Amino acid sequence: MKLTTIAAIYFLFWFMSLFLVLPFGVRTAEEEGIALVPGQAESAPANFSPWRTIKRTTITAAVLFGIFYLNYTYGWVTTEDLTSLVRPPESILK
Repeated sequence: MKLTTIAAIYFLFWFMSLFLVLPFGVRTAEEEGIALVPGQAESAPANFSPWRTIKRTTITAAVLFGIFYLNYTYGWVTTEDLTSLVRPPESILK
C-alpha cells in the first residue's frame, strides 16, 4: 500500500472517529450549574475542549486504522467472506 493511500485512509478514519468521539464527555450548562448566556441553546456544551477532542479522535483513529491495516495485511476478513454472508435468492440466479 502506498504512503499516500495510507494517509488518505487514515484521514477518512480520523473524520469518522471525530463524529464518534464528539458526544462523549459533553456537559451542558445546566449540568455544570452555570447560568446560560442570552441566546445560548440549552444543549450547548458548557466547557468545550477542542484539544482533548482532537487527542481522543487521533487515538481512536489510530486504533481503528491499525485494525484495518492488520486486516489488509493478513486478510482476516476478505470480500469473499462478506459476499458469502449475503446470497441472493435462487429465483434471481436462474
